[in-house]
Amino acid sequence: MQDTRTQSIQEILSTPSAVTVINTVLQEALEAGASDIHLNPDREGVRVRIRIDGLLQDVRTLPAHTHPAVLSRIKILSGLRTDEHFTAQDGRFTFIDPDGHENDVRVSIAPTYYGENAVLRILVPGGEKKSLRSLGCRNGHQLLLTRALEQSSGMILATGPTGSGKTTLLYALLQMLDSETRSIVTLEDPIEYSLPGTNQIPVNTERGLTFANGLRSVLRQDPDIIMVGEIRDEETARLAVHAALTGHLVLSTLHTNDAVSAVPRLQDIGIEPYLIASTVRLVIAQRLVRRMCSECKEPYTPEEHVLERIRKFVPEKISGLEVFFKGHGCIACRGTGYRGRVGVFEVFAVDEIIRTSIETGTGQDTLRALALSRGMVPLLGDGLEKVRKGITSIDEIARASYA
Repeated sequence: MQDTRTQSIQEILSTPSAVTVINTVLQEALEAGASDIHLNPDREGVRVRIRIDGLLQDVRTLPAHTHPAVLSRIKILSGLRTDEHFTAQDGRFTFIDPDGHENDVRVSIAPTYYGENAVLRILVPGGEKKSLRSLGCRNGHQLLLTRALEQSSGMILATGPTGSGKTTLLYALLQMLDSETRSIVTLEDPIEYSLPGTNQIPVNTERGLTFANGLRSVLRQDPDIIMVGEIRDEETARLAVHAALTGHLVLSTLHTNDAVSAVPRLQDIGIEPYLIASTVRLVIAQRLVRRMCSECKEPYTPEEHVLERIRKFVPEKISGLEVFFKGHGCIACRGTGYRGRVGVFEVFAVDEIIRTSIETGTGQDTLRALALSRGMVPLLGDGLEKVRKGITSIDEIARASYA
């Protein structure tokens, strides 16, 4: 006997309403350049929000009675169970827009007090094809990264909080490598984009394929270059270090606030200082800030309290007499004053002097001072340079990194 709840859902899905809702929301999100769609059920209905340039914006509220049909439609598209409403589910589907372009959509569904919450991540075709310049890397940073990639072994680490663009950066670095003469293997959770010439392996913890287990298998695949999506624990860290010591170039990510903090973070995980010094070639920290809209940006004088927030870090860098820019809002940027995002970077290159300092167990503050004395440009310095060039605003630098 068929469940009455399933029957009612199928009846609703037989009408174009649920299909129309999903297609309309996806198309609007694509046109707005959104990265995510949130469908949040509450007492009043289903709140629809889209994430543009890192910030969520409300777009509409759907009637509560549409929630079952909309969620079922998403589950059917993603190959998920429509009869399961109390456990989290993850899936994926392809959305073909009116122009005929295929867009991958990653789906996460989780139960909440008012019903199932859905988040759709839009993976735009070609979104992985980024150059270091397009990401916002200055020439000096590009040179340091290129030199590190030319090494046959060692580790290159990208650090920063969740959503700071670490994976996109690693994809950009992988595309700079020669996949014709070298074997490149990645372990990802999940795979976000397809990289031609690269063997990409999705981590699946439910089936026992963790970063650590996957890395053991990868090392038997005769790789030259290995990308590990994230170093989360001692086992993965030790395997990555072992790979870097035995003739492999390893790229990975860590969650730290700045580049130099990667050293004490690896020590906290359980890696000895001499191994860190022997393997780490370069660490790049980054944040994402919004680009000012080129259509409506204009000179302005920042409020004193905004300048004060920056002066406490680098007093000599900011003067109230300098010219700053700000977007006042227009149709092109949906009234926000910003359109698109750009990276703010800090590159910690490990040379012989810094390597010796790491081996001797130098503290983080001393290590950072040494790196700065040897030419490292801090996150704030790179951010302020982008402010001076009119790429972003002081408000953005303060919001993203130093609020």
